[in-house]
Amino acid sequence: MKVLIDTNVVIDYLADRMPFADHAEQLLELCDQGTITGIITTNAITDIYYVVRKVAGKEKTLESLRTLCSVLEIADVGKSDVLGAMELDIPDFEDALVAQCAKKVKAECIVTRNTSDFKSSPVPAKEPAALLKQLA
Repeated sequence: MKVLIDTNVVIDYLADRMPFADHAEQLLELCDQGTITGIITTNAITDIYYVVRKVAGKEKTLESLRTLCSVLEIADVGKSDVLGAMELDIPDFEDALVAQCAKKVKAECIVTRNTSDFKSSPVPAKEPAALLKQLA
């Protein structure tokens, strides 16, 4: 199963945001084990760095990003993705770009805590807990 993981889920894990961190950790462990293929977008990397650095510091954040790069695939975001996102009926452009990238990589779902933001997404959104339950 291939899933696109939204930025908030990765930040939950790296910043240890409870109660969300536990499900995020379980999800990333499944990616590390090869049970599922987890993907994040290139632009998510800078957002993750910006938020997590404030909590964990620069060196620990860079170390965490190196680990993420070994566990997750990274989907490039290009011009066609930006233009495609503009055509989607999703009010928040950042969410539209995530949805467009999920479509491009043929992800089965977008894993996010903000499923309501993806109601019009061409790829369905699931909360981490729901996906973990499905995979159990």
